[in-house]
Amino acid sequence: MTTDTLRGAMTRRPTAQASSFAVFAVFFLNGFNFATWASRLPAVRDGLSFSQAQMGLLLLVIAVGSLVSIPLAGLVVERLGARRTVTIFALLNAGGLIVATSGVGIDSVPLTAAGLLVFGAGTGVWDAAMNLEGAAVEQKLGRTVMPRYHAGFSFGTFAAAAIAAGAAALHVDVWVHVPVAVVITSVLVIVAVRWFLPASEEHVLTVTPGDEPAATAPRGARGALAAWTEPRTLMIGLIVMAAALTEGSANDWVGLAVVDGWDTQDSLGAVAFGVFVGTMTTARWFGTRVLDRYGRVAVLRACSALAIVGLSIFALVGPLWLAAVGIVLWGAGAALGFPVGMSSASDDPVRAAARVSVVSTIGYTAFLAGPPLLGLLAHHVGYRHALLAVLIPTVLGLLVTNAARPLRPAQGD
Repeated sequence: MTTDTLRGAMTRRPTAQASSFAVFAVFFLNGFNFATWASRLPAVRDGLSFSQAQMGLLLLVIAVGSLVSIPLAGLVVERLGARRTVTIFALLNAGGLIVATSGVGIDSVPLTAAGLLVFGAGTGVWDAAMNLEGAAVEQKLGRTVMPRYHAGFSFGTFAAAAIAAGAAALHVDVWVHVPVAVVITSVLVIVAVRWFLPASEEHVLTVTPGDEPAATAPRGARGALAAWTEPRTLMIGLIVMAAALTEGSANDWVGLAVVDGWDTQDSLGAVAFGVFVGTMTTARWFGTRVLDRYGRVAVLRACSALAIVGLSIFALVGPLWLAAVGIVLWGAGAALGFPVGMSSASDDPVRAAARVSVVSTIGYTAFLAGPPLLGLLAHHVGYRHALLAVLIPTVLGLLVTNAARPLRPAQGD
């Protein structure tokens, strides 16, 4: 291959399929970073000698960082483009974790909290930006792929949980394990985003020819505010909120609930977390076929029912093996609400950016703020019984599933 040929290959515009693989990779790496932290929470708790309530407050710091940053994500992506936004905020995500785990290593709560604040800010915008890019690629491909991107997130959490279980079993310090892991993922993110769609092809920046004229679709701050007044968008947000809280509560607490509830070792808690994300990964990967056959509404209703049954079994039964069955059902029930909500919000390409931003904000608010609040409740009733509170938003989400019905009849439902 000549130098000119090689240069041409490196500068060639990525195809939609290549961009789809890149989005999948970024979702995977995002999930990997999150689970690298979440899987080592028992070690963090022990390193700081924290109670349940103190752990809940510590995790709430992450939520504060994200909740401040997520509402601005759409404007940031519009200004910088998805490629640069994901790169910058993925580095903030990794840097925050390095600082936070260093704080654990020297028993410094302020340093740990400062790192988690940065981690939360990086996570929030990175998450929203990759969902916006995923919605753009999905529109470009002309078929439903969002559940598989979220499966990529789950693959990342599963891989991180497996590594964390090994690190815990080998007694690798959390302030060694986490920094090494996130440095590697940062390099991979920088490589992956090179294959994102060109800015000119992202519907967050331009209107597809033949769609509603740009003049009728508010952009910038005005467009973002307008989306917050749309009943359908808010109901989709409620569906995503329920799914996000169902998933986020497991990410933060299922390991600790198993360790404390059944008086087991930290490594078994990491295995339980792995079972949850493994089930969710499988459901997301094969969920596109189920969605194509039965439609969004029927699938969302089934997922809500599985989550309700699984959470109830885990929180209320005695034997650990039966609780493991509950974890499997819980994971399956949590799998599709978030990605289906993102697809529903992006049905209309002209308004997709603002609507996905709104739904992301609602979803990640629940994903990040809900579990720490459950930690405060766990201080009084224990981790397992505190998880029963998740049933309330799950039932509410079940009641509004019709909002996810596709806007375009061609997509079926």
